[in-house]
Amino acid sequence: MTRGRARSVPELIEGARKGDARSVARLISLVEDASPLLREVMAGLAPYTGHAQIVGITGAPGVGKSTSTNALVGELRRTGKRVGVLAVDPSSPFSGGALLGDRVRMQDHALDRDVYIRSMASRGHLGGLSWTTPQALRVLDAAGCDVVLVETVGVGQSEVEIAGLADTTLVLVAPGMGDAIQAAKAGILEIGDVYVVNKADRDGADQVRRDLRNMLALAEREDDDWKPPIVQTVAQRGQGVDEVVEKIDRHREWMASSGELERRRVRRARDEIEAIAVTALRARWGDVHGRSELDDLAEKVAAGASDPYAAADSLLEAFTDIG
Repeated sequence: MTRGRARSVPELIEGARKGDARSVARLISLVEDASPLLREVMAGLAPYTGHAQIVGITGAPGVGKSTSTNALVGELRRTGKRVGVLAVDPSSPFSGGALLGDRVRMQDHALDRDVYIRSMASRGHLGGLSWTTPQALRVLDAAGCDVVLVETVGVGQSEVEIAGLADTTLVLVAPGMGDAIQAAKAGILEIGDVYVVNKADRDGADQVRRDLRNMLALAEREDDDWKPPIVQTVAQRGQGVDEVVEKIDRHREWMASSGELERRRVRRARDEIEAIAVTALRARWGDVHGRSELDDLAEKVAAGASDPYAAADSLLEAFTDIG
């Protein structure tokens, strides 16, 4: 890369398409920084997206998500696939950056040119993901990754957002943590496509699997619906990881044949469009100095002088006036 000259967006996209890690890193940085170039970036990437399989990895803290992600990368590379990893970490309260940005458990693949690993800070965003994750996924997709693994923060009940982002969602649990019960409470039994009982060499792993099977049996499913499998693994030693990859492949085949893959991707695009539109509306309202409609309306609602629906109507009118 030429030093002393900022590369243009087309140059960065061309570099990313050729597998240049620095070009990919720069494009994701533009995404994270909400750069004014972001529209040009997304327009340039659009023709090259829609090919990567997005696999979400979620679960409570301590179940071994990073270790499992590392093992999955190794197994996917063994099958010849290019792999991207977005690891969404808690944000530093001081810098706003990812607290676990070094991803020490994934250093096995640091020198592999066909593996791209990026830590992203959640920056306080609920749902276990960063609000910029969908755009970062587009970068890795366009860069030629066959599979992109998205590992979430690990914050419990708010992690259900991963289901709206991934083609296939892996839910990890582990024995000795009360995970089966916590999973039911958190609602993640409704979002998983494949369930992984990690640390299966520990006492209680078989019981966790039975508990999961019993709870999944209570779900109402049609005969042709996907039946989420349960796989036991010891990710630290790579045991059972090949079976997880097999289940991921089977799930993709089912989605493609049933039309579910297209439905999920359309729904994901719709949600992304909506999020961008809402963010733009908020920014446009905030850019008009001296306007404090929201504060004034909030005070009126709190004082009982107005109701929230009437206030919302007034705020929408203010947006229209700004436009």
